[in-house]
Amino acid sequence: MRIVGGIHRGRQFSPGKSFKARPTTDMAKESLFNILTNQIDFEEVKVLDLFAGTGSISFEFLSRGCTDITAIELNFQHHQFIRSVIQKLDAAQEIRAIKGNVFKFCEQCVDQFDVIFADPPYDHPQFNEIPSLVLQNKLLKEDGLFILEHGKQSNFSDQEQFVETRHYGSVYFSFFRPKPVV
Repeated sequence: MRIVGGIHRGRQFSPGKSFKARPTTDMAKESLFNILTNQIDFEEVKVLDLFAGTGSISFEFLSRGCTDITAIELNFQHHQFIRSVIQKLDAAQEIRAIKGNVFKFCEQCVDQFDVIFADPPYDHPQFNEIPSLVLQNKLLKEDGLFILEHGKQSNFSDQEQFVETRHYGSVYFSFFRPKPVV
């Protein structure tokens, strides 16, 4: 795993060969963060990283100045890897790593976030429920942004809060915003 931008740009961390997560490609991360740079102030946002895997997205936000990041990962080995990188980056004040079930976390969470990123396993049996889980539980602030990483087989354009999909190679990002309150 490599951090592609910001103050930690170029830092690499190896999760080991037995690691089962599918990290977001460097090209896709760089493209995503180019989009986000034009939309958000990294130093001002509160971020939630669901299905954090290697923590790659959390570390990209950290590297760009974000100081309030929560990373949720159920797998013990993946969670331990995230914690080890947090320690190496001396980022315990900025990143909170929680070992837990994303679905339970989202149902019980009372916080709201400016940016939520989710990168679940593409074959997760509840994959298509994730946008509703995030948006119906009001985890996003009114002007927040939810980003779901997925493969080409998924299409969320029929969802009311859907904004757009961008793709980079085999990686697709669908963007959602909360429905405005009238």
